[in-house]
Amino acid sequence: MQVRRRLLAEAAAALYAVVALPLAVVWAFVVLALLLIGGVLSWTAMGLWVVAGGVRAGLAFGDLQRALTARLLGVRIDLAARRRGTNGDGGGGGVFGWRRAVLSGRAGWRAVGCAVLAPVTAVLPPVAVTVGYVYGVLLAFLPLVRQWDNFTVRRPDGAVRHAALIVGGVVFDDWPLVLVPVAVGVLLLFGARWLVANALVPHRLLLAALLGPDRADLRIRTLEETRALAVDDAAATLRKIERDLHDGTQARLVGLGMHLTVIRELVLGGADREQVLGAVETAQGSAVQAVADLRHLVKGIHPPVLDQGLETALATLAADCGLPVTVEGGMEGRPTPAIESIAYFCAAELLANAVKHSGASAAGITVRGAAGMLLLTVRDDGRGGARAGGGSGLSGLLARVRTVDGSLVCNSPAGGPTVVSVLLPYR
Repeated sequence: MQVRRRLLAEAAAALYAVVALPLAVVWAFVVLALLLIGGVLSWTAMGLWVVAGGVRAGLAFGDLQRALTARLLGVRIDLAARRRGTNGDGGGGGVFGWRRAVLSGRAGWRAVGCAVLAPVTAVLPPVAVTVGYVYGVLLAFLPLVRQWDNFTVRRPDGAVRHAALIVGGVVFDDWPLVLVPVAVGVLLLFGARWLVANALVPHRLLLAALLGPDRADLRIRTLEETRALAVDDAAATLRKIERDLHDGTQARLVGLGMHLTVIRELVLGGADREQVLGAVETAQGSAVQAVADLRHLVKGIHPPVLDQGLETALATLAADCGLPVTVEGGMEGRPTPAIESIAYFCAAELLANAVKHSGASAAGITVRGAAGMLLLTVRDDGRGGARAGGGSGLSGLLARVRTVDGSLVCNSPAGGPTVVSVLLPYR
């Protein structure tokens, strides 16, 4: 099955290499022709429409190129951000809004640039196919090919022989010599896949650079994703606070009110001292537990120990952990409270994972801060195998650190140790 998939992938790559050049030539011809005609007609009302048609043709061919690379090469090129109306959706301004969106969009002109350069980078793939596969087959089967070759050569002894290959005056028709081109042909066939793959690299890089999203588009997309994550995280936190207040603290305060009502009725009813004291003790216990619940809730929002600094907070966290935890610090300056809070909760979650899932006997926390960046590293000597993804707790931490342009790297080979590094900006 793997051999079959490999052969199919090799055939698909060769097919793409063959069609890449004619497609690029047609693409460049259509786009440049429309732009040239539009330039000539620029003094008329039709000029801008023809130019817009050329730009839109560049986008259409770009979409075709993206589909072919995904289908035949298995390389997915993300769609670049386009102005509303570029895809023919009207853009809210009719046909003039469509024309304005096409002419003012960066994606369209980048596609035009790709159309102009594509024929240059598309030359190498068909050459690689010709050398690797065509010449490889001809040379590998040279003893059979020469039987149908009409070319003849007169040897020094006067004999006339059919020859399939002559290089530098050497006729490769005798068996000792004919093995040389056969060996070269076999090597070309074995290396054809490598030749085609490397010949396609410049073309793929060009398509990815000009048809895919640019740095600004990627930045905007990242900001949109992190904003959505931040909103979802805030909503989840609010729901958790509401649930804790409703199910925990609120219920205890309601019980405290009921106990106070019972105490009032006992006092008014002339109950004995022991009954009143028992009701008071019960009410006091409810009040103490309600205060403890509120403190726990506040600690989950913003631990008060963070007011003393991140290093002190991490030391306190380590002291309360179920494992022996060493803490090493070295901070230059102090991050903003939001960054300190994210770092603290990352450390708390990672230590909790180490206690529950890793089977570790010890853990360590290292926090360093310099040049406006904070590096938090949490390690344990557990069984390893932790992965950031698939709904694990590390996925939630990664989403949280991404909201402030941070990053999370997990190195956890089977058998351990597990080392998770969190990099955050100071602000």
